[in-house]
Amino acid sequence: MKLTADRPFADPEAAARRILDIAKQVQPAMKGRIYIELINGPFLFRDRASPAEYGAGLKLLIERKELMMHDSGTFVWLPDAEPTLLGDQKQAKSA
Repeated sequence: MKLTADRPFADPEAAARRILDIAKQVQPAMKGRIYIELINGPFLFRDRASPAEYGAGLKLLIERKELMMHDSGTFVWLPDAEPTLLGDQKQAKSA
């Protein structure tokens, strides 16, 4: 007799793949920034994953540098779309 359902994201590899899929589907807000709630909301509530599975998957992606997180923890970005924090202001001063 089976008392619990299988957890599809119990493996951190599977959780990391799903988090990365969600991140790639999100339209970046500004200069490549993807606000973290746009990833954790779908992963936790739509996919019904646990916070521990989310944390393990996100940690794995950050360790592998497949996803970069700002020090504040409020947004992430894909390494090929690294945000500039000063952005156009820095370029305008040098011109």
